[in-house]
Amino acid sequence: MTTRKPAPRRSACPLNASLEVIGDQWSLLIIRDLLLKNRCRYGEFLSAEEGVSTNILADRLRRLESHGIIDSHPDASDARKRVYRLTPKGRDLAPVLVELIIWGARHHRTDA
Repeated sequence: MTTRKPAPRRSACPLNASLEVIGDQWSLLIIRDLLLKNRCRYGEFLSAEEGVSTNILADRLRRLESHGIIDSHPDASDARKRVYRLTPKGRDLAPVLVELIIWGARHHRTDA
């Protein structure tokens, strides 16, 4: 898989930098799936209840990989497929996701 260079940032603000990398719902849900739901393959991400489209999923996986949030390697059972995992940089997002989950459960009707 070729990695693309991240686009230049709109500003030097740390919040802006974070949002440009992980600030859309699909990126956060991919990170959630890797961190909490033991999903690590393209088809597993597609089967998530939120229903991401194939083109969006492929784009977000490439973007997360280009920013060093995830990496991938060939699947041992089928080298044509990729297995994704969080990098240490990606795992550092765990407390952020937990706080978003807590906030969502506190302020919205959810299954939590």
